[in-house]
Amino acid sequence: MAKLKTRYVCTACGSAQSRWQGQCPDCAEWNSIQQEAAALSTVFAQKHDLSTGGRPIELVGLDVVVALPPRLVRGIAEFERAVGGGLVPGSATLIGGDPGIGKSTLLLQVAANMASAGRDVVYLSGEEAADQVRLRAIRLGLGGAPVRLAAATSVRDILTTLGQDEPPALLVIDSIQTMHSDLIEGAPGTVSQVRASAYELIRYAKDSGTAVVLVGHVTKDGTIAGPRVLEHMVDTVLGFEGERSHQYRILRAVKNRFGGTDEIGVFAMEGAGLAEVPNPSALFLTQRGESVSGTAVFPALEGTRPVLVEIQALVVRLASGATPRRAAVGWDSGRLAMVLAVLEARCGMSFATAEVYLNVAGGYRLSDPAADLAVAAALVSALSERPVPGECVVLGEVALSGEVRPVAHAALRLKESAKLGFERAWVPAGVDSESGIALTRFANLRGLVDQILGR
Repeated sequence: MAKLKTRYVCTACGSAQSRWQGQCPDCAEWNSIQQEAAALSTVFAQKHDLSTGGRPIELVGLDVVVALPPRLVRGIAEFERAVGGGLVPGSATLIGGDPGIGKSTLLLQVAANMASAGRDVVYLSGEEAADQVRLRAIRLGLGGAPVRLAAATSVRDILTTLGQDEPPALLVIDSIQTMHSDLIEGAPGTVSQVRASAYELIRYAKDSGTAVVLVGHVTKDGTIAGPRVLEHMVDTVLGFEGERSHQYRILRAVKNRFGGTDEIGVFAMEGAGLAEVPNPSALFLTQRGESVSGTAVFPALEGTRPVLVEIQALVVRLASGATPRRAAVGWDSGRLAMVLAVLEARCGMSFATAEVYLNVAGGYRLSDPAADLAVAAALVSALSERPVPGECVVLGEVALSGEVRPVAHAALRLKESAKLGFERAWVPAGVDSESGIALTRFANLRGLVDQILGR
């Protein structure tokens, strides 16, 4: 009788160890090693030579003409934008996000819309009963959609049921952490079970041409739970982001074998489910009748879609000599410290005795270095109490020397700004625009400070 061995696998890098350790010796992650059952070790398996006995594989060249894969459309336009134009038949997509962010709601809406368009759609829930999913569909106004629904966790039962009929166009598994394969020892959600269940479902997708969407849980630091190899196995990895205190949700592609990873889909959580937001700038711009000091509008870029956001700054003078506080919400605090240092060293603006608070309106998160100039404009405006003109957008990257550097896709950002009614733009030197918007160019940060202070 072969002996069943046990090994310990790191969920971050996939390395296997013979005993449990607190820290993985390969990737140095802490508390990432979990126990799983190893394959049977037999004398035959150790001595068998795999260099012969197989079938030859056909090798082709890179110059072979291959048609672009068709897309499953007629779902939700924002969802299709994020995945690159629609789901590809035979692909495997993994979507992760915080609990309650709206993953199941989004996929139920996608499944219902696609089924209403004449596609065969199967929705399998491992976390909720079929009646719970049906009640949610009725609440969303999708009760009449011809989606085939079931509650199941056994991969064998699922594949047996699907094999009795024609393969569906779309299969939704909610979620992969609840699936169980009877070929592997362990409870659902363990490393071995998640990997084995995902492998069987992905193989079914490739063999049948069904587009499979897997819902994945996330850990407390926001990464998808389970083995990291799960993200390598699937074709597309989507992240569903958003703040519970704000209504917007962003669907972002982290990995996509059939498209780019620079597009996003924007949704707003409403009473009837997730609504598409064709103009995201309306969510992140404050409606006001007059200019307010400490604010600047920045045209951010998400893929090919410009999104105008408002950057707000507040500077509070301290009379007691206490250590001033620096706080940033929606932007990197280290980059805020850099902009403050450049303003003080290169432009003579003193923030040493003042508390500085920076906020990106609407809960939006910025990582674009092109926002440096807008942040600097908001800080100088807050310190001097002189507002930036309300019809003006600001963009540019700030160097440590005080130079204002050009940014990528400036013409596209300015075109979108002009479309939304902005008439002026403060930009780096050398930027041109055909949108008709009036440009004020700055070669260095001191020119921006002089513009705001009226010098």
